[in-house]
Parts: sequence; C-alpha cells; structure tokens
Amino acid sequence: MNDYKYYLDNGIYNIQDGKFKEAIENITKSIELKNDFEISYFYRGVANQALENFDEAMLDYTKALQINDKMTDAYYNRAKITLSRKDIENPNIQKAVEDLEKALNLDDKFVDALFAMAAAYKKLGDYHKSLEYLEKLLQIEPDAVNARALKKLILQKYII
Repeated sequence: MNDYKYYLDNGIYNIQDGKFKEAIENITKSIELKNDFEISYFYRGVANQALENFDEAMLDYTKALQINDKMTDAYYNRAKITLSRKDIENPNIQKAVEDLEKALNLDDKFVDALFAMAAAYKKLGDYHKSLEYLEKLLQIEPDAVNARALKKLILQKYII
C-alpha cells in the first residue's frame, strides 16, 4: 500500500523530468489519500502551470494557500500567472499586486517577487512605484540585468 508521500514524491520527480501530465496524475493520487497537505496542491499547481492549465494552477495555488497562508511561492506563482496570461483580455493586475505584497511581507528579499511587482506597476502605469521596487531589488542584487534593463526603459520611455 502506497501512501500519499509516495505519490507526491513521484509527482515531484515527474516535474523535475518535465513529465507534467504524469506529475498531475501522481499528485492527484496523493491528494486523494491526503487532501489537507498544501505541498501537494502547490506542486500540482506547478505542473498545471507548466502545461499552461492556468485555471487549474490558480485553483491549486489557492487551495495550498487556504491550507497554509505562509507559502510565498504560491502567492508568487499565482501573481506570475495573472501577469503573464495572454488568454484573458483584462487580467486583474491589482490581484497580482496583492499576491506579491503577501509574498514580500513574508520575504522582503524575494528578488523575483520584487521584479514581478515592478512589472505589475509598470502595467498599471505607476512608473514611480515600479522604480521603487526595482531600487529595492537592485539593493539586494546590484547586478540584476533584467532589473537594470527595466529601470533604464522606464526612465527613458516613461519618466521625462
């Protein structure tokens, strides 16, 4: 008899091997055996996100956060989906900002979340706020190429 951990571990290995459909099958079996473990929902969300099953990924990350509201990566991944979706005409950027704020409240040195926050504020047209987040990021990681490039773009194109 295999327990939930066996299927979860296999699912995580599947993700590492790029076998996302198999990962979802294994992790779903894990959830059927133990449906209150946030890690299972998180990793199924990762697999769904990789397959661009964005709605399912959002549900998985949301379920993970309902079980454990301290999962910085679940907030971050949910925000990333919202910010990158091309299949929705007007994604809720403000919701992404809220998720990123929660992630940054839990880890204020979360460089990827700082960059995503800068990108979100750029999309919202708040270029000064975007620059604030880029500055925070560059204090932590002075050589961050993407942050330097975005900062330069904003300064040259939007702030005169």
